[in-house]
Amino acid sequence: METMFSVEGRVACVTGASSGIGQAMASALADRGARVVGVARRAEALEEWAAGGAGRAALAGDVSDLGALPDLASRVAEIFGPPDILIPAAGINPRQPAAAVSIAEWQATVDINLSHPFFLAREMVPAMAAKGWGRVINIASLQTFRAFQNGNVYGATKGGIAQLTRAMAEAWSGDGIMCNAIAPGFFHTALSGPVFENDALRDHHAAMTCVGRNGVLEDLIGPMLFLAAPASDYVTGQVLSVDGGYTAK
Repeated sequence: METMFSVEGRVACVTGASSGIGQAMASALADRGARVVGVARRAEALEEWAAGGAGRAALAGDVSDLGALPDLASRVAEIFGPPDILIPAAGINPRQPAAAVSIAEWQATVDINLSHPFFLAREMVPAMAAKGWGRVINIASLQTFRAFQNGNVYGATKGGIAQLTRAMAEAWSGDGIMCNAIAPGFFHTALSGPVFENDALRDHHAAMTCVGRNGVLEDLIGPMLFLAAPASDYVTGQVLSVDGGYTAK
């Protein structure tokens, strides 16, 4: 049973590892014996994370530069070898009314939230296929399923993540690469800061769940490890909501 949920000896790449959900997942993998390359733009915060435990390496990089992703993937593979597990967790949320979203902001959000998971995975998939085993764990959202105020572009990208995950599964799972997504509810991170700074809004979202509270980052670790480990060898193309039952109501 222990080996079913083990990531020991695996190599992982996690983008957005300088904070929030990406950092929590990267730390959990490393703490359980995986060798993890964290990627983010904020080099200082990333280096601080890498210094926090064994099996961690920092690689500063901008995943919004889609043309540079082949080189980024090569540099990742030079550290611990080609990754077995990819978690493209980097993301942005402009939180603007529809009338205020510029073309540049729309494109930047699409590039980071939706395009980088596909193009980075495409670079890493051949090495996974050669081993006959791999994992891609995308990050979806409550906005994958429903609309929120000022969430037009963010919601569009997170809706796209669900279909991208299914398309990845169709393309790559025959080679042993399981492709799934986790859809978090409301968790207190830098990205969700505006929600948690508003007490009424924070409490509203807690009340919208079945369990009566917002998430803490530890709530994401068990589902992530399941999708990263052999336990999920027959699970692919799925979006797993980790939201305390928010989408059940």
